[in-house]
Amino acid sequence: MGTPGHSTLLTPPGVYAPQDDTALLLRALARERVDPSTQVLDLGTGSGALALRAAGLGARVTAVDIAWRAVLTTRLNALIARRRVTVRRGDLTAAVRGQTYDLVISNPPYVPSPGRRLPRHSPARAWDAGPDGRAFVDRVCDEAPAALRTGGVLLLVHSALCGTPATLRRLADAGFDASVTDRAVIPFGPVLSTRRGWLRHQGLLTGDDNREELVVIRAQHA
Repeated sequence: MGTPGHSTLLTPPGVYAPQDDTALLLRALARERVDPSTQVLDLGTGSGALALRAAGLGARVTAVDIAWRAVLTTRLNALIARRRVTVRRGDLTAAVRGQTYDLVISNPPYVPSPGRRLPRHSPARAWDAGPDGRAFVDRVCDEAPAALRTGGVLLLVHSALCGTPATLRRLADAGFDASVTDRAVIPFGPVLSTRRGWLRHQGLLTGDDNREELVVIRAQHA
């Protein structure tokens, strides 16, 4: 049975539906060496698209999300696709503390958002990440070393609006060999379109640009 496409995944209201960032990570995942001996951790799984693809490649997959709706959706999507995925509710790696993996993949919230208080019960919880967009990106960078085995790989996607060089520096400081492996320039979606003026005021956007660059960063644990 082939890995289900995005259109076949259940994505109820409040659960992040696969978009361009998901597609970039799927492309990066396809280049990794994955087989039945590979243990994969999907942080912030949403609908489970990445977890299901990794399971379809034969990996033993654990998927984590803090939202119960996402956890239940991923479980149901895995059942429909006949994929074996362990799904846990938790705050990033706190859900799997003490366990290590060969590959960690993450599409965390990364959209710069006004106000320092992050949403807890609205759909925006899946994308809002504080004024610089790094509330979760930094945490993934900091928590990945403890979740990865020696030689393990982190695949992380985010918008260049929240600072690609900052991510590369943070990962290098944590002992990773990190580089950008995939890029895509896409039009602003509804959320960023409404924040264009605020983004310019914050210095995150110049001129009248209405596009953002997405990047996938591959970091290997020394």
